[in-house]
This record gives sequence, C-alpha cells and structure tokens, in this order.
Amino acid sequence: MYLMFLLPLGALLILILIYAVKNRQYKNTDYYAQTKKSYFSVLNDKGNLGEYYTYKYLKDLGGYKKYLFNCYVPKENEETTEIDVILLHESGIYVFESKNYSGWIFGNETQKYWTQTLPSGKGKSQKVKFFNPIMQNNLHIRWLKKLTDDETLPFYSYIVFSDRCELKNIDLSSDDKHVIKRYDILSEVNKNVKNVGTKLTNEKIDELYNTLYPLTQADAEQKLKHIEDIKKKYDIQENKPETVAEENKAEEKGKLCPKCGGRLVLRTTKNGEHKGEKFWGCSNFPKCRYIEKI
Repeated sequence: MYLMFLLPLGALLILILIYAVKNRQYKNTDYYAQTKKSYFSVLNDKGNLGEYYTYKYLKDLGGYKKYLFNCYVPKENEETTEIDVILLHESGIYVFESKNYSGWIFGNETQKYWTQTLPSGKGKSQKVKFFNPIMQNNLHIRWLKKLTDDETLPFYSYIVFSDRCELKNIDLSSDDKHVIKRYDILSEVNKNVKNVGTKLTNEKIDELYNTLYPLTQADAEQKLKHIEDIKKKYDIQENKPETVAEENKAEEKGKLCPKCGGRLVLRTTKNGEHKGEKFWGCSNFPKCRYIEKI
C-alpha cells in the first residue's frame, strides 16, 4: 500500500526537479532576459514556445550576434508590425516568422493564403487557412528597411515551422526566402553564413540593436492596439477550420485542391467531346493536374 503511494509521489518529485532545472536554464537565456516571460507562461503559449525554440536552436550559431524578440516596428498611420525573432549577425539580418503548427502545410510564394490540414476523425480532414507567412515576413522586412534607412543592409527571410508538422509541396522561387522546420534552423543559417561571408561589423550590429531594442519593450496598451489594428485590417478566416464537406458547399469560400492544397478555380473545357463543360482545376497547373468534375 505504501509502495502504491510512493511511486506516483516519486514520479511527481522527478517532474518537479526536471522543471526546476529547465526553469533555471531558461532564466539564463537571452529570450528571458529580454522578454521577462516566465518559463511556465512560455510552455503554455504555443506562439511564445515557438519563438523560444527558434532562439534555442539558433543560440549555438558562431560569430558575433544579438537577438531581438517580439519587435513592434512602426508602420504608417501609427500602426505596427510585430516580428517574432530578429537575429543580428555578422553575415546580415535574419528575420524569423515562427509558426508552431502541426499537421500538413500547403502553400507557395504567391498564394495569399496557405493551408494547414488536420485529421478530424471518421476519415475527414479539417483545413485551416492562414495568411501567407512569406508575404507576412516580406512586410516585416519592408518596414525594417524603412526604419533602418540603409539600402546596403542584407536581409534574409526565414519561415520556421514546428517539427510536429509536415511541409507538403511548398513552392518557392526566391533564393533569399526560406521555409524550414525548426530542427533545420542552425544548419540552414550556417549554409547562408558560409555563402555570404561577413557583411556587418560588430559596431554596426550594436548600432542596429540599440535602435531596435526599445521596440521590443512595448507595453500592454501598444500590444492590444496592434492586435485590434490587425483585426480591423484583415477580415480573414485564419485559424477558422472548415471541413472538406463545408468547403465544397460554397464557391465563394474557395475550394482547395486535395492533392497539393492549392486553390481550385472554375475552368471550361475548350476542345474535344467535352468542349464547353465546366470543371474545377488546380491553380498550380501544370505542376498539379488535379481536376474535379462539376
């Protein structure tokens, strides 16, 4: 009887000890020093956790460097854009957009919305639309460039997805944009460092850090205004799941290709015995040749 009581108690004590060790390690990180977020709050917020893991995988990168987290960069009309993680490195300025998602991820560089596909039971899938993270990071870099006012600064865009997801048919055409999974961060950035060499002096990195650091210290009112501005500007269906059956009911909601996740568009057969007949075809044609009869 005592043994039955002691076993779960022992397991609990081990968990508490592990948490205490990890919490102590966490408090020695640049992420904690800058954000002051508790380890418990980070563990319980998937957005914060994604940012922290992005930093954690990057911290062993060699060379002179500094980090910035949750940087609220000013735009027009007193609005801001929030950047998850910025790495100021001797090889350039790395702008990271963290997506702590699971499931299958579909998208390409030019689509306005990407798709996250999740199983929803009984052979059905659930699809969640979210704004193209490459376009999102392009805007981040655009306002960073305007703020720094230096055309010579090299910027690199990295979209970092969770290791729990699978990147399906991600189509990129630009060499300076990267869509990767978290465990590839260090190796991918190291490749770029080797390719481009040294671009920024230590003094320039310090200057940029001193300019941008105050933007990481936004108060609660500024953060709330940022969220409200986004809600007003983008009336989007991000993070609102739709079953496949629901998507097929309404053309205006946008049909998605089950093969690659691209948008299905209404087309008309031009030749042959089916001339004049309408069908759904994938917008990624000819790379994807999926069709669906009406």
